[in-house]
Amino acid sequence: MALLAFVAAAAAVVLVLAVAGIGGSLALLLTGVAGGAVMLLAAWWFLSHRGVARWAAGCLAVLAPVVVAVLFARARLVGVVVVFGLLWWAAIAAARRALAVPVPEPVTERTAAPRHPYLIMNPRSGGGKVGRFRLAERARALGAEVFLLDGSTVDVAEVARRAVRDGADLLGVAGGDGTQALVAGVAAEHGVPFLVISAGTRNHFALDLGLDLTDPAAGLDALTDGEEVRVDLGRIGDRTFVNNASFGAYATVVHSPRYRDAKVGTALDLLPDALTGRSPLRLTVDGATLDGPHAVLISNNAYRLDSGQRPRLDRAELGVLAAGRRRVVVRTTRDAVVDADLPEIPVGVDGEALTFAPPVRCVTVPGALRVRVPRQRPGVPVPPPQLDWRRLRHLAFGRVTQALDGAAVSGEPLAA
Repeated sequence: MALLAFVAAAAAVVLVLAVAGIGGSLALLLTGVAGGAVMLLAAWWFLSHRGVARWAAGCLAVLAPVVVAVLFARARLVGVVVVFGLLWWAAIAAARRALAVPVPEPVTERTAAPRHPYLIMNPRSGGGKVGRFRLAERARALGAEVFLLDGSTVDVAEVARRAVRDGADLLGVAGGDGTQALVAGVAAEHGVPFLVISAGTRNHFALDLGLDLTDPAAGLDALTDGEEVRVDLGRIGDRTFVNNASFGAYATVVHSPRYRDAKVGTALDLLPDALTGRSPLRLTVDGATLDGPHAVLISNNAYRLDSGQRPRLDRAELGVLAAGRRRVVVRTTRDAVVDADLPEIPVGVDGEALTFAPPVRCVTVPGALRVRVPRQRPGVPVPPPQLDWRRLRHLAFGRVTQALDGAAVSGEPLAA
């Protein structure tokens, strides 16, 4: 597969050179690169400006690839570009196949079913999934006590603590990731297992646990036929997070009172100031400080940049992604600090709008949470391996060299 990847890539290059020549190939490359650069720059202007400039940039972002396609068509190169793309797709697919390595499954432990499970459910979460999938009725039929949230003023963490004091030996949530994080913190504090039911809108935590997102009721199978996995938690100040804590642009958007009812419109209205103004934030990771990042994302274990998922939740690490004017930082660490010369810093913690007094320290708490999951579940999707062309070259040509050397030593002909 490694050799096939290089053959396909070479075939793509030879095709363009054969049809368009060296000069035409260079023009083809420059046209594609210029079109892509214009599209990306226009997209940035669309996000960072308002009024006529925004909509002009939006039109330019749409027109740039169209103009490139027209230029290719006039030069009668559309077919060449399509075949070139297919060959590169084949090269990348073969490369990933060659680089794939088995991903170890999380360690699971079979434990006794809970005797007094206590589930907190938000009927409004996920567009009403609790009612649509009859989660409360099904949970009660399995012996669980169910608490239905009836307003935003309910102290969810205190409800969970009271349940533990009353004898609950499992806490669970059917709701958004913000509610999941609050109750997960209580479960970790008292050492009881935690049950995730994928009844939120995006269900990032459930996805990275390998749960069934299409049928939230499948999560209830863990009450009778389940097993436990140990996962890490993130902590920001005295608050737990299961996914991430966001500073800067995203935090500014989620803090707007209009965000819940008009997410896209609010983001477009607030992003220009958040992206182009001077950022007061300072990010310190492992002794190195980045001044003025416009956006900082600190996650409970690192996200893959290509898939947006976390392959594991038990690596005892925080993922750090920060974007400034001229620099992007991608790191893993065990703790990170965000500071600013402000009395309070707005933060989006698992999608919830909060404020913290600086400096704000985020740390990982390894293996803090026992999560009870159904024994039969889809599992975490295996992410494609990241492309490492140096290793791929060794796989492709190192074996060829070894074969040639072996044949030469044995005195056998190199070809039949």
